[in-house]
Amino acid sequence: MVATPVQPAPLLGVLGWRLVRLIESHSDPLAKGLWERLQNSERTSDYVSRVPPDELKERVSEIYRHLGEWLLKKTEADVEHRYVAIGERRFAQGVRLSQLQFMIVATKEHLWDFVSREALADRPVELFQELELFQLVDQFFDRALYFAAVGFERAEAAARSH
Repeated sequence: MVATPVQPAPLLGVLGWRLVRLIESHSDPLAKGLWERLQNSERTSDYVSRVPPDELKERVSEIYRHLGEWLLKKTEADVEHRYVAIGERRFAQGVRLSQLQFMIVATKEHLWDFVSREALADRPVELFQELELFQLVDQFFDRALYFAAVGFERAEAAARSH
């Protein structure tokens, strides 16, 4: 596979970059808030019981902390490498695929909740910049979902063959 950017680097504009920097600077509280939000969810019971809290918070925080890099500098191969490994690890930990996928979706939704509280788009050009950011984030998380499932299925097939 050719190492191509996940998305050609758009001009996010001042608001888009401000939002990226805001997310990056709040990565730790965002990760902690996500963990707290999901502790009582049936959809993430495997995560709560099988993935060490520090591991999950660190993985989520790392994505939030380096969001600009993940969106604009990392290639699809980088996303593949990262999320295939996560899928394999979650299988080894006994996390169900549906919960792995829900966790990735919840990570994105938690990010959107934060952005919607913080965004101040009041002009059409700012709204367009915010939408561009949303498109990039959606594309990143869609690829993360796919590659995590690939890794999970790969680990599952290897376990069946042994």
